[in-house]
Amino acid sequence: MKKETITKTDETEVRDLIERWAKAVRDKDYGGILANHSAKILMFDVPPPFESKGIEAYQETWDLFFSSQPEPIAFDIQRMEVVAGADVAFVTALMNCAQTLQN
Repeated sequence: MKKETITKTDETEVRDLIERWAKAVRDKDYGGILANHSAKILMFDVPPPFESKGIEAYQETWDLFFSSQPEPIAFDIQRMEVVAGADVAFVTALMNCAQTLQN
């Protein structure tokens, strides 16, 4: 059985994809937000609805997000860990998704 190797290129491609997605959120670019998502996406998130099935339901979660966020939109990756191979990738990230009030 051939052992697959994880390359920096795989990790970089995944990292770049996530960074493009985060930028699309900050830009309110629905096309960029929805890119690279399956039409059959199943997402669990907070706030309600806690479960969103399908790309249309996923898009509606962004309507809610944008309606509650001041400009400019905060959606910044603070820390990201990527493990990627030829067929699968895992990403964990700590993100700032809300503006902080300053006096």
